[in-house]
Amino acid sequence: MTASPTTTSGPSSGPSSSTVARSVRATDLTVRRQGRTVLDGLSLSVPPGRRLGVVGENGTGKSTLLLALAGELAPDGGRVTVPADTVHLPQEPAFANGDTIRAVLDRALAPLHASARRVEELSAELAGGGPEVAEEYARVLEWAVRHDAWDADRRTEVAARRLGVHDLDRTRTVGTLSGGQRVRLALAAAIARVPDCLLLDEPTNHLDRAAVAVLEEMLLATAGAVVLVSHDRVLLDRTCTHLLDLDPTRDRPSGAGTRMSLTEDSDPGDPGVFTRYLAERSAARERWDRAYAEQEERLAELRAATVVTDRAVAPGRGPRDHDKFITHFKGEGVQRTVARRARDAQRRLDDALRHRLPEPPPPPRVLLPEEPVTAATAPDEPIVEVADLHVCGRLRLPRLVVPRGGHLLLTGANGTGKSTLLAVLAGRLAADRGDVAVRAARIGHLPQDGLPVPAGAEPADPAATAADQHRRWVGADAAEATPLVELGLVDRADTDRPLGMLSVGQLRRVALAMVLAARPDLLLLDEPTNHLSPALAAELEAALTATPTTVLLTGHDRWLVDTWPGTLVRIGADGTTGTDPETRNGAERDERPPHRRRRLADRLR
Repeated sequence: MTASPTTTSGPSSGPSSSTVARSVRATDLTVRRQGRTVLDGLSLSVPPGRRLGVVGENGTGKSTLLLALAGELAPDGGRVTVPADTVHLPQEPAFANGDTIRAVLDRALAPLHASARRVEELSAELAGGGPEVAEEYARVLEWAVRHDAWDADRRTEVAARRLGVHDLDRTRTVGTLSGGQRVRLALAAAIARVPDCLLLDEPTNHLDRAAVAVLEEMLLATAGAVVLVSHDRVLLDRTCTHLLDLDPTRDRPSGAGTRMSLTEDSDPGDPGVFTRYLAERSAARERWDRAYAEQEERLAELRAATVVTDRAVAPGRGPRDHDKFITHFKGEGVQRTVARRARDAQRRLDDALRHRLPEPPPPPRVLLPEEPVTAATAPDEPIVEVADLHVCGRLRLPRLVVPRGGHLLLTGANGTGKSTLLAVLAGRLAADRGDVAVRAARIGHLPQDGLPVPAGAEPADPAATAADQHRRWVGADAAEATPLVELGLVDRADTDRPLGMLSVGQLRRVALAMVLAARPDLLLLDEPTNHLSPALAAELEAALTATPTTVLLTGHDRWLVDTWPGTLVRIGADGTTGTDPETRNGAERDERPPHRRRRLADRLR
């Protein structure tokens, strides 16, 4: 198989309809990458109709698991079995060079068209054929019916229309599409394909709410097995029947095992598998914290007991005059008693230390630099003013004013120009018409993908470490003033690893850290929560809404939109803007009171 989003098998070699043949199975799966064990003895089983959500911190092996299941990465140990008819959608869909939209869709439908033709051919041969023909006919017919082969073309058009790619020129090459358009095209192909197994890696990144709704419908309707890696908390709740956490040490000691929630067939009022799991995880962390505190108190008592002296045998009383003679002759017995008690205490201490619980790791904390650089103008003057802005074919914006210190979240459908607006404000893209005033001494721009390459600088070197690359771009003094590790986004070990060895999520953390470390007074963040774990995304949101720095960010993350306490600005297809926070852009509102929402968000930490 390849890394294409349309990994398929032909109908002539299609799998049988048995549950086992259509299940996803991994037994004692072990994968090592660049000398590091990423997956260690993992076992799982996902039968048809089950949807397994995979969660965990960045770098814990979620994408690696999908690569191993898809056959695109050979495991170092264990066995993997998946249906021959499997589709893998990586985080960044990989298409062949020069692929057109039509070629992508045609390739996805080729097995279905072939199966329909083969059914017709075999039906004509049944009368004069032997049992082999009848057997092949039954098998191919079953495969074609299961994949609804005769409705493939109509299904493709419906999916393309609902995902917003139907009006794109089918001769257009995929390389000219935006990140969101590429993801939606890959999803349209997968929906039309109706595979026996779907392996999805962060499918909601770059998708607007309408496209995510289509994805949810597809997942709930699929009869095949699904393994879904996602940080989308709402998607996990609404679609997954099971949950696998690849980061078990965040809420319980190492060795307690990777957890897999097997809860299914929930009640209508059930909050969802992910929310239930958050409650379980929070309770487990509380038990660990409590057990660790009790353990440390007991260890302190044992340590004190090991330094017992002969005075501790009879605390508070020295020998009387008439006892001194007896004490002199019985001193050896007293010392033996003291030594025995000390040895017993030491044995108890050694035993306790052998079974000692590790200290619970601190929750993730995103720390923005305390003070932005000195503002370029008076504090009462808007930091951003836009009027009659036009970027041909990409953005029309009549007006936008951002006050200094404001926190604005830009939402809207894919293609309305949110990323384009940030690029214009950052000076990375020229407007065709309009007035743009940006009164910032220093701008921090996080692009939707990749690292924030400074203007005029060389692209990142995959062989360079994150720390070295940051130093090359900003200079040794600036890099030393605010090290990347101080912001709570990047582990020290990751700053010393080559960029090419980091996962997409780890690279996203590095990119965010580089932007924040520059201490800008205007932050332009394009989908900053993409690829971040729910816990870290919640911490980032809290940090961004508390900073005095002006923040302008885009986002489709429904959790972020529903809990954002700042100003919400919707950009429509016609360039109109709306700022009514009560409508939340017509999306579903989280009607829980703020204190209830905050408590649920705290569970993510």
